[in-house]
Amino acid sequence: MKDLSMHIMDIIQNSVRAEASNVQLEIVESQKDDLFSIGIKDDGFGMSKEVLAKAIDPFFTSRTTRKVGLGISLLKQNAEQTGGSLNIWSKEGEGTQLEVIFSHSNIDRPVLGNIAETMMLLVGANPEMDFLYKHTTAEGEYVFDTKEVKEILEGVSLNDPNILVYLKEMINENINTII
Repeated sequence: MKDLSMHIMDIIQNSVRAEASNVQLEIVESQKDDLFSIGIKDDGFGMSKEVLAKAIDPFFTSRTTRKVGLGISLLKQNAEQTGGSLNIWSKEGEGTQLEVIFSHSNIDRPVLGNIAETMMLLVGANPEMDFLYKHTTAEGEYVFDTKEVKEILEGVSLNDPNILVYLKEMINENINTII
């Protein structure tokens, strides 16, 4: 995958398949601490200890549509190439949490990519789910919460094309103020 937003999409698709209702995405960028971290947490059905032990194996997948699961292993490889790491915690019936740490300054760290489009696609395809996206840099913090958006829209579906275009633009504008 050429950028981190595609990795994020892949990981959150796992949350969708795990029937999560709530997904939290947190990105922290600190040039001062040479840190770029991504945290994803869901309340899906979680993984058994046996499945969790295999989750990073590229030749393991719980999907029936293909025989390999490269997403997590490629993300781990990308993190380790920058001196970083990937950790996953999961408990059946409670959900899964993933944390990826990169060296911010390392030339091998993939770019973030179009996170606004990624969030728009996730929200549009899963309007019944709630997403909380928090992005922190030295310049400030931005929080996008679909629960708040749903309250404001008063019943208008989040997968309405006009709403999705607006959400993408809003996320882009706010991210650009802190990057």
